[in-house]
Amino acid sequence: MKHKSIGFIIGLMTVALLGVMAMQYFFIRQSYILKAQLFDESVKAALNAVAAKAEKREVMQLAETQRKNKEKLEREQRKLEEQLRIKTEIEQLRERQARLYTTFKQREEMLFTQYPVVLPIESNEFYETYLNNSRYKELLRVNFESNATVDGGFQRNDNLVGLYAIRQVPLIKAKDDSIRYFIPLGPISPGSTLLNYAIKVLPPRQDLKLKDEIARKERQLQLLQATTLMDTIAILSGKNPQIVEDFAAEMELYKRPLSQRIDVAYIKSELERELASRDIHSAFNLEIKDKNTTLYAFANFSHEKPSLKNLYVTELFRADNERSSGRLAVYFPNKNNILMGNMTVMLFSSIALLLVLLSCFTYTIFTILRQKKISEMKTDFINNMTHEFKTPVATIMIASESLRDPEIASDQVRAARLANIIYDENVRLGNHIERVLNIARLEKDNLKLEHQDVDMNDLAQAVVDSMELQLLKNDAQVDMHLDAAEAVVVGDELHLSNVLFNLIDNAIKYSKERPDITIRTKNVHRHIQITVADKGIGMSRDQLSRIFEQFYRIPTGNRHDVKGFGLGLSYVSDIVKRCGGKVQVKSEKDKGTTFEIMLPLKG
Repeated sequence: MKHKSIGFIIGLMTVALLGVMAMQYFFIRQSYILKAQLFDESVKAALNAVAAKAEKREVMQLAETQRKNKEKLEREQRKLEEQLRIKTEIEQLRERQARLYTTFKQREEMLFTQYPVVLPIESNEFYETYLNNSRYKELLRVNFESNATVDGGFQRNDNLVGLYAIRQVPLIKAKDDSIRYFIPLGPISPGSTLLNYAIKVLPPRQDLKLKDEIARKERQLQLLQATTLMDTIAILSGKNPQIVEDFAAEMELYKRPLSQRIDVAYIKSELERELASRDIHSAFNLEIKDKNTTLYAFANFSHEKPSLKNLYVTELFRADNERSSGRLAVYFPNKNNILMGNMTVMLFSSIALLLVLLSCFTYTIFTILRQKKISEMKTDFINNMTHEFKTPVATIMIASESLRDPEIASDQVRAARLANIIYDENVRLGNHIERVLNIARLEKDNLKLEHQDVDMNDLAQAVVDSMELQLLKNDAQVDMHLDAAEAVVVGDELHLSNVLFNLIDNAIKYSKERPDITIRTKNVHRHIQITVADKGIGMSRDQLSRIFEQFYRIPTGNRHDVKGFGLGLSYVSDIVKRCGGKVQVKSEKDKGTTFEIMLPLKG
């Protein structure tokens, strides 16, 4: 993949990630604004409710005082007896009405249990006009509605089935006051005529005669309970007695100073109750003022100064004849914390989603770059392998052509030297091919290892002996310290010898001048440690982290006389792991490299 294509993909993914982050920010911001608006409305409603309760409480207290002083004991006694009699009659009538209603609800519940869909008919006029009259039945339709409402911050879906007429006609008068129900007997679809239905009839919910009798008795009771001439006139004239009572109370209350009309403990407790009923459980500062004078103050956050965004105000005693003389104010210094606390789940979910997306984005970019790097390394490997194969093939070609010359062929010494060259180059070419095939088998997990006893001291000595010509050619100095008392492991002798061969070969290749190699064995906790150390060019920290990767070759070692595919150390690592051991490397730039192999001993 080209650099431009990778840059284009990364750019697109970055734009997409930034777009998702922007959308998340917009969504969270809009949610915060909505919750702030709901919070403001709830606090204002709570303040208004508390102000109304304080005013009503004051009026009721005065009314109670008036009732105690305006009636004589004997008159009150007679009225109480009459009230008790009427109340008893009312309770009896209500019990009869309640029994009728209970019977009705039981029958209605049975009806709802018996049928999946039961629609109460809105009125008997509707029934007589559209259901009991064949002339207008064709105007009847069934409506199916799905409404989404927000309740307490959660969305709720309410599916409603309704009965309606597509055209209005003059209603026919009802014949009785029974309750009728429309019961569909087939599947429901929006706007369907639903001709297959049944009508169930239940007696009325209540007895109208009993209702009228109860109302009459209650009116008598109201007249008996009136304590002032003004109350009696209000009841007889059909007006609300509370309105008249409030008017009379105002004449006496508004002249009193505000400090005498305020019960701070009551207002504070009621405000806490009203806020709690609206799911607001937070500390607040409370203040009551008379015009510009602060009468009472209750502060949970004394060091905080109110801001217009967090301050809520309402008037006290609005029903006074004069302008309202008091003001109730509440302040939430930690309003932002309250709102953010309600959004905790949403915030954590959004952050988690962004982290997942960012992780996927990072992993994808890393994978693309890694695959590109592997592709480049494979390309270098193919080029290097081509060069490595080309050299022995060219040498064999030249030697073969020389042998075809009769003059050279007749010289046995020269012919033997050319034949040895051809043989050596064939061996070299075969080793290259075998190395590549071994790596391929390791990748496919097709490499079968033998499990036999191998003496690592003997194996190390044998490998050094087999490399004698190569060591002499490079004038290498090899120090052997085979100190391991127990050296037998269970493994594959061929592949373990290849491991040592690769390490010694690398020590020769990456030495600047005369190679100085030290080979040691020793026992460490039921393991044998084989060390191959050199004083060559060494490696940097970045190179150390990558030397066991396939196709990786140290750049400084890629000289004209240092050839390879970058497969040797990868092969070493795989073989050692398959034998149950591990390999470690220590290196310092221009000071040399040390490879340590740990293999478990037999038994």
